[in-house]
Amino acid sequence: MSAQQWADQALQSFDTVVQATGGFRSRPGQRLMAEQVAQAFSRAQLGKIDADDENTPPPERAIAVIQAGTGVGKSLAYSVPAISMALERGTRVLISTATVALQEQLVTKDLPALAAHISKPFKFALAKGRGRYVCKLKLERLAGGSDASGEDDLPDDDLFPEEEAAARAKRPRAESEARMKFYASMADALSRGGWDGDRDTLDTPPEAEVWSPVGAEASSCTGKHCPVFSQCTYYERRKELVAAQVIVANHDLLLSSLGARLLPELDNCLLVVDEAHHLPGTALDQFASEADLSRLTWIDKLASRALRIGQLMEVEEIADIPNHSARLRTTLQDVARLVMDVYGETLKPPKAGGAGTSRFGAAQPRYSTPYNNITRARVPNGVLPAELIEPLSQVSHHAEGFLTALRAIAKALRSQMKDKPDEARRLSTLYAQIGALAPRLEGVHSTASLLLQDAPEGAAPAAKWFTLEIDGDYIVVKAHASPLLPGNTLRNHLWSAVRGAVLTSATLTSCGQFDFFLREAGLVNDDAVTTLEVASPFDYALQGTLVATETQADPRDAQAFTAEMVDALLSDLAMVESGALVLFTSRDQMRQAVDALPTAMRSVVLVQNTLPRQQLLATHRERVADGEPSIIFGMQSFGEGLDLPGALCESLFITKLPFAPPDDPVGEARAEWLRGAGRDPFSELVVPATAIRLAQWAGRAIRTEEDRAHVYCYDKRLIRTGYGQRLLKGMPPFTLERRLA
Repeated sequence: MSAQQWADQALQSFDTVVQATGGFRSRPGQRLMAEQVAQAFSRAQLGKIDADDENTPPPERAIAVIQAGTGVGKSLAYSVPAISMALERGTRVLISTATVALQEQLVTKDLPALAAHISKPFKFALAKGRGRYVCKLKLERLAGGSDASGEDDLPDDDLFPEEEAAARAKRPRAESEARMKFYASMADALSRGGWDGDRDTLDTPPEAEVWSPVGAEASSCTGKHCPVFSQCTYYERRKELVAAQVIVANHDLLLSSLGARLLPELDNCLLVVDEAHHLPGTALDQFASEADLSRLTWIDKLASRALRIGQLMEVEEIADIPNHSARLRTTLQDVARLVMDVYGETLKPPKAGGAGTSRFGAAQPRYSTPYNNITRARVPNGVLPAELIEPLSQVSHHAEGFLTALRAIAKALRSQMKDKPDEARRLSTLYAQIGALAPRLEGVHSTASLLLQDAPEGAAPAAKWFTLEIDGDYIVVKAHASPLLPGNTLRNHLWSAVRGAVLTSATLTSCGQFDFFLREAGLVNDDAVTTLEVASPFDYALQGTLVATETQADPRDAQAFTAEMVDALLSDLAMVESGALVLFTSRDQMRQAVDALPTAMRSVVLVQNTLPRQQLLATHRERVADGEPSIIFGMQSFGEGLDLPGALCESLFITKLPFAPPDDPVGEARAEWLRGAGRDPFSELVVPATAIRLAQWAGRAIRTEEDRAHVYCYDKRLIRTGYGQRLLKGMPPFTLERRLA
């Protein structure tokens, strides 16, 4: 079948589904998007090619970047053509979304509905990271089950980081007992079949610090050699992935599993990236690294375990461990001291108290600052001070040597498990003892390597910085490094492997152009890329009004502006009769608004984090359904992905233009690099990023063809500045109403 025939057949399948499915509306924009998806996927040449034959042309790639406005119905427009074509071509569809919540919506709602109307049957599965599933061996230990360790094991506490051990020691007895009961209840539910081992299916998913001790980890997992492998939730889910034609993952998993064979091979599947505007930020997070330079007792623990287990396994490479571990600890301490020597004035916390002993190994000032007080020193232009280069080179060298020995031990353990299945439980525990700390060593190595990396002339350097924080009586210094440009990272690690992809979101253009997203996503000047903007079917001028309210105070004068803005906001909130959403740009701004609420209004306002998110939204819906006013105060996370149609959000308040925080070290480093190249970071980076964020926030107002809403913005820069006019172009075309100061 030709590429055009594949495309025609996929589009025909889309038309059939739309006509047969109750509740769906046929929209010209939706069909236009479906046509673009079908054309892109039909052109992509999948599968292996003969790389040895120099006459073989490179495989054809096709990547469609599609902005689909709110109400287009993009999930239907991409899923039906993609699935139909994958079934016809004998391949699979990999859909990546921004969050687990969006994944679950696709798997529990959208795909089951499609399966009833697509002519060929298909299976679909949800792919989540290993850490969202319980490790049954860990849970067994914590829940007080049978001791699986054997005589060569270390105490249970030694399977956890020193910070966790310290936290457990400080924790009130009642809290510790409650936590143990919680683990016991999880183990009981698991054994009875009342729970499947997935963190997200617990009635109340636990906080990260509670889940972490029992979560599965790649570093401590022995896979098929584990004594409970046949009952492992994670590997049961992996089996479902193998049998599925459609796999729904998230951006974190997509990037973290590159080369790991967890997901379909990217050169032989159809990739859909939904909520694609998140992809660049996820890439920066995935490829950044950090290393603690102060809390180093884990090195001695890891060396001791590695030597003991290596001797049991008769691994020759352990001979170098004492030297590598001792030198690693010493050089990390050297780096920490040098960082304080070079950046001490920048890193010094604002309040000083008595003296204390730091984990540098010597007396250091003790500061009476809050636990979460963190100061930061960034390395200008990514050029390390000369005195840090040699010790960091030693850190990298000794970390690599240590890792080489650990890999040899891990290999020997897996071999023993294969040969001695009766000892798998004991050997798995030994493997976990090393695996629990190995990621720290890997983090030290990757951080040192990135810190030492010099950028070629004209290329962007890595962002590099150091932080200091107070943890009880201790000063904790950390080193950080991150790629500067997400586009370079994505181009090298993702797009080089992809043959056919569709990237979509309601906000991919910035100030009316795709250029910014294409640069950020690593797709600029890629001949395989086509772009399409599909307008929303909503009549924004009729359905919405943008009330641009001006203040006397300059928004850059935070104190004066916030006081004036809060007064205007409270006056407008007094007129709310149904549902409203207020979006703030800082916690301090939101706190001041909450403090200023009159008594009569306090019972009407629901503040983010005072209730669990789902409970807060449920309360809001109940109040509006009962005809009562209800106002949500929220931050950045409430400005996206929140679906409040109709009366649930008849008024939307944007307190200030949502510029990114000015203290982001990667953003600072990137702005510095752009200025050095004679470019304007505000116009090239800050305004386009703000435009996408502002469009997302404004998108909370109109969710259906029947909605009517007022959007209030109190930042006069939106109207009064040239860049404000650029931002307006990226917002829905509401009817504009100006309110002078």
